[in-house]
Amino acid sequence: MAMGMKGLLVLTLGLAMAATSSAVIYKVGDTSGWTILGNINYTDWTMKKNFKVGDIIEFKYPQGIHNVLEVNKADYDSCTNTTPIATHTSGDDKIAIKRPGHRFFICGVPGHCAAGQKLNIRVLKQKSSEAPSKAPAPAPARPAASPSPSEPSAASPPAASATDSTPDAPATAAPAPNANGAGGLAGYRAAVLAVALAAAASVAMLQ
Repeated sequence: MAMGMKGLLVLTLGLAMAATSSAVIYKVGDTSGWTILGNINYTDWTMKKNFKVGDIIEFKYPQGIHNVLEVNKADYDSCTNTTPIATHTSGDDKIAIKRPGHRFFICGVPGHCAAGQKLNIRVLKQKSSEAPSKAPAPAPARPAASPSPSEPSAASPPAASATDSTPDAPATAAPAPNANGAGGLAGYRAAVLAVALAAAASVAMLQ
């Protein structure tokens, strides 16, 4: 039951994040789509839109009747279809906007671009108010804490051990065998037993 509730919570959070971060999909020409019929003015269509990085431009058209060529500005102005940057022919082409600036598209079928089937997408740079907040400045460095007696600093020489006696100081006698070993082992066994009993109790409560 606990795992089920956790999975549901994760799924809910994921859906919420996806809903808030989903890109806007603009269908070119709205209900008319990508066509030469109806005297659609694609320049007017773009003027009513606010394209941003991350949005998607969708070209819908009968496959085989039209296509979508991405071209440079000179080829856009002259309706030249011989050196496209990219060619799309699926009939439902979704093109993601990944950077600000201009994107130029035409239909490569002869005569269609001249008839007005051309699109100039202008994506403005993100305003400073919309840009992600800057990372917080790093906190000032704290003064180094004095090393504890049990943890000498790297700069200070290590304390003399029982086996590293100096000529001026007699070696410290080694502790008697098992002086603290028995008590430490008994405490360790008691701690392991307590953890095992707690785990068994938790499993019993879940069943």
